Amino acid sequence: MGSSEIPRVRKFWLVLSIAINLSLLGVLKYYNFFAESFAEGLSLLGLSVNPHTLNLVLPVGISFYTFHGLSYVIDIYKNRIKPERDLVDYAVFVSFFPLLVAGPIERATHLLPQIQKKRVFSYAQASDGLRQILWGLFKKIVIADNCAELANLAFNNHEAYGGSTLLLGAFFFAMQIYGDFSGYSDIALGVARIMGIELLRNFSYPYFSRDIAEFWRRWHISLSSWFRDYVYFPLGGSRGSIWLKVRNTFIIFLLSGFWHGANWTFLAWGALNAIYFLPLLLSKSNRENLDIVAKGRLLPTVSDVVHMLVTFTMTVFAWILFRAENIRHAFEYISEIFSASLFTAPELVRKDLLLLIAGFFILEWLGREHPYAIARFGFNWPKPVKWGFYYCLVIAIFVFTGKQQQFIYFQF
Repeated sequence: MGSSEIPRVRKFWLVLSIAINLSLLGVLKYYNFFAESFAEGLSLLGLSVNPHTLNLVLPVGISFYTFHGLSYVIDIYKNRIKPERDLVDYAVFVSFFPLLVAGPIERATHLLPQIQKKRVFSYAQASDGLRQILWGLFKKIVIADNCAELANLAFNNHEAYGGSTLLLGAFFFAMQIYGDFSGYSDIALGVARIMGIELLRNFSYPYFSRDIAEFWRRWHISLSSWFRDYVYFPLGGSRGSIWLKVRNTFIIFLLSGFWHGANWTFLAWGALNAIYFLPLLLSKSNRENLDIVAKGRLLPTVSDVVHMLVTFTMTVFAWILFRAENIRHAFEYISEIFSASLFTAPELVRKDLLLLIAGFFILEWLGREHPYAIARFGFNWPKPVKWGFYYCLVIAIFVFTGKQQQFIYFQF
C-alpha cells in the first residue's frame, strides 16, 4: 500500500490484510462457537450432528493485538501514517508488553511516533507512573478481588439466594469489573509512563455518567473509539435515515459484544446496550461534553445525581448478561432478582467492603478532574498528608488482600 498510488491495488492489500488478521482471530477464538451453535440449530430441526471442534489454546491478548495491527493497516490505507520500515519498532508497537494482554487498544498514529523518537528518563514522569501503578493495584487487589468473592458466590449459587442478595451480587460484579479492568489500565499506563510512553486513556470515571452514551464515551475508551472510527463512521455514523442510524448502532454494539467472547451472553449484552442507546440516538440528546459538573464544584446537582443513578442501575443490569455463563443462567438470575425476596435483607453483606467502596467513590469523585487520577490527585497537598495517603493505600493493599483473582480481560 505504501509503495502504490493505485486505489484498487491499495484496497486489495487492505482487504487481504484485514481478512488474514480476522481469519486468524475467527479460527482461534470463534470457530468452536460457530460449530457448536450450528449443531444446536440443526438439533432444533431434529437433525443430529457431532461438530468437529478444535482443541486450541487461545493466545493471550489476541483480540487486543489484532486490533493494534488492524489500526496500523487501516491508517496506512487512509494515508494517516507511512509504513514502518523498522521491524523492531513495528513489533514493539504491536506487542508493547504493558498493554499486550488487556489493552488499552493503541493506535499506530499515537504510539509509533513515541516508539521511534529518543526518550530520556524523567524522574517526574516516572513518579507519576508509580503513583498510577499504586492506584491500579488498589483498585485490583482491594476493590475488585474482594468484590469478586461475593459476586462469584451470588452468580455461582443463584438458586440459593434471594432477590436482594442477587441484586447486591450484581452490584459487586459491577465494582469488580470496573476495579479489575480500570486497575489493569492504570498499571499499564503507569508502567509505560516510567519508560517515557504515554498510552491512550481507557477510563474516565464511567460510573458518574449521566446517560448511556456518556458511559460509553467513558468506559473502555480505546475500544469504543476504535469501533467508532474504523466501523461506525465508515458505515455512515449517525447520518442518514432513522433505519441507518438504528442499523449502525446495533452493528457497533453487537460487534463490541462479540469482540469480548464467543458466547451468546456477550451478544445479548451488546444488544441490550444498543437498546439503551436508541432513545438518545433518536432524540439527539446524547451529550458530547465529558465534564460531569462545572470544574471546581464540589457536589453534583440533584438532576445529575438522578441521571447517574439511573445510568448506573441500567449498567449493573446489563453486567448480569456479561457475567452469566450462558443465556439460561442470565435469565434465571434476573428472574430470581425480581422475586418476592427482592425486598428482604441481603445475605452477602460485608460492611467493611461497602465502606471501602464508598470511600473509593469519594476519591474517584474528588479526583474526577485529573485525567490520570492518583498520578496528580493530591499532588499539591502538604508532603506529610500526601505521603500518609500513599502509605494508607499500600497498607490497604496488604490488609485487604483476598483470594487472588485473574484479570477478567485476560480471557479476551
